[in-house]
Amino acid sequence: MPTPPETSPAPVTVAHIKDEAELMQALAIREVVFIEEQHVPEGIERDAEDAHAYHVIAYQGGHAIGTGRLVKLPEAPAGQAGTWGQIGRMAVLQAHRKSRVGSLLLTSLEEEARRRNVSGIMLHAQLYALEFYKKHGYQPVGAVFDEAGIDHLEMHKRL
Repeated sequence: MPTPPETSPAPVTVAHIKDEAELMQALAIREVVFIEEQHVPEGIERDAEDAHAYHVIAYQGGHAIGTGRLVKLPEAPAGQAGTWGQIGRMAVLQAHRKSRVGSLLLTSLEEEARRRNVSGIMLHAQLYALEFYKKHGYQPVGAVFDEAGIDHLEMHKRL
């Protein structure tokens, strides 16, 4: 009996969030990951930066599965020069983790930072994600700190 052809998963695409409906999809992903899974208070997870951040969203098979954002920092981190951005609110739904979705989101945000002539990226990495960010060229800076009840480490990358 012949074996059925293998079906590969639909490709993942990453797009800039252009309207309120897409932003609501991104916020729904963040609610699942940060508020429900990690118990981050909603008042901390959603902030004023959302209004002017550059947001991206990952889709697979027409379904929103991940998101992240880029914010221009008002000044460079201590000891750094130039224009810096901060990547944050990186979230991928549990069923899609470990499948390169985070890498696609991060790469998309870094590409936008380059288009905006940002010379470096700063982010606050949860400790479980340190190796992910190191693989993408980020270096740890300083000591572990608490953010929303979760241990984080600041990381930098020059673009």
